[in-house]
Amino acid sequence: LIPKPMDPRLLTTVAPAVAKAAMDSGVARKPIQDWEGYKSELRRRLGMDNDFADRLMTKAKKSPKRVVFAEADNVQILRAAQIGVSEGICQPILMGVEEKIRGLMEENNIEIPGAVIVDPRTDEAKRREFGTRLFEKRGRRGMTEFEAEYAMRNRNYFGSMMVEMGEADAFISGLTRNYPIALKPALECIGMDESSNRVSGMHIMMSKSGPLFFADTTVNVTYTDDQLHCMIMNVHDRVREFQIEPKIALISYSNFGSSKGEAPAQLQRVLKRIQSEYPNMKIDGEMQPVYAMNGELRHKNYPFNRLGKEAANTYIFNNLSSGNAAYQLMRGMGGVSAIGPVLLGFKKSVHILHHSSSVREIVNMLALAVSEAQDKQ
Repeated sequence: LIPKPMDPRLLTTVAPAVAKAAMDSGVARKPIQDWEGYKSELRRRLGMDNDFADRLMTKAKKSPKRVVFAEADNVQILRAAQIGVSEGICQPILMGVEEKIRGLMEENNIEIPGAVIVDPRTDEAKRREFGTRLFEKRGRRGMTEFEAEYAMRNRNYFGSMMVEMGEADAFISGLTRNYPIALKPALECIGMDESSNRVSGMHIMMSKSGPLFFADTTVNVTYTDDQLHCMIMNVHDRVREFQIEPKIALISYSNFGSSKGEAPAQLQRVLKRIQSEYPNMKIDGEMQPVYAMNGELRHKNYPFNRLGKEAANTYIFNNLSSGNAAYQLMRGMGGVSAIGPVLLGFKKSVHILHHSSSVREIVNMLALAVSEAQDKQ
């Protein structure tokens, strides 16, 4: 197989092989002891965005988890599950019609050792058990017992309930489903953790300068002050779990009160509350994106800002229109891949893919889902 000349994997595959051959032949005068460190250094020289994903993968390998793939009748999902098994990060549970899944695997030369295939339509006993549990959770919200059991024919409901009942550790869906349709079953079966008043969506933009965190990009059209406060704290805590210090910019069309309007006014109110509660948190705004990204320019024009000369790495939007547009524009311009949306506020590890997710992006999401399941357990 001849790779493309600009394939980013070339440097970390061919160069180490040549270096090892040079060592074996005695030509190399400086032996390499830490091959993973050598590969990481090569990636850093190119300014690549793989370091964050590599750290996720390394963490996921320490304790592989059972991951439900709700759309296993899709070749991209099967390839991602195959990579997940070969990397040692997951035990896949493939949902769908077994004959169709095995046919796709054979047709595309995909092997997934140890994969479990589950078809909700044929497992009547589990549908009844899971339906009873859903009725207990949703009966006082208008759902009948018949409706709850019937819902378990849907893979998103069945897969979410597998996670809720402890038969799986993480759930991934959404590649071929409308986002709200994929999200609703997880909300009804699993629900939010006690500290959250709203589920929100965050995208991780993998730039050459490091990961950038954008929220909310997928779930809530607008926020109340309390909901926005909760979302910011959820984002802050999640970024810290990646062992990255959040430098948070509240994004608007206004800079520190330069323009009027409810959107910047809301950000100012919530910022004041957060700064009184957490005076050491690195957060400021409201500000336009250019000042969030360019710390030197921000410090020159607004030297009082709490981020100093540092560029922000976490971008908060208080409405879905601006957040979703910002991440889509970055992704569409090229040179930046995305992990996400990362759902914040769930009790357990649940993630809904974007329709256009590549296999690489699905694998990154898989590593993140496993990592999150480790943290939640």
